[in-house]
Amino acid sequence: MSDRITLRGMQFMGRFGVTAEERAEPQPIEVDLLVRLDLSKPARTDDLADTVNYASLFDLVREVVKERSFHLLEALAAAIADTVLADHPVDDVEVRVRKPKAPLPGAFDAVEVRIRRRRGG
Repeated sequence: MSDRITLRGMQFMGRFGVTAEERAEPQPIEVDLLVRLDLSKPARTDDLADTVNYASLFDLVREVVKERSFHLLEALAAAIADTVLADHPVDDVEVRVRKPKAPLPGAFDAVEVRIRRRRGG
């Protein structure tokens, strides 16, 4: 399926990292979310009730990032993907999580983890 809704570059503050020092203070986390679903009905009806409201997706991601704490970006990305699949009628979800201030000994843009999950598999 090629129909999709994408939220790119969402920015939140969260507590993530392997060490207690990393989790002591909130740090910036960037999230991209891509969901795949059939958008032919909302394209025809022009009715929000026939699609997935991207404001709802934004709120869901914000809640997972701000209210939970994880050691690994992999766990954060999986929690977002699992919650989207549980709460919204999408066929497929892809989550990219970036940590621009990871504790690395050199210059870099961000560390990124990408996870893709499909309904029923």
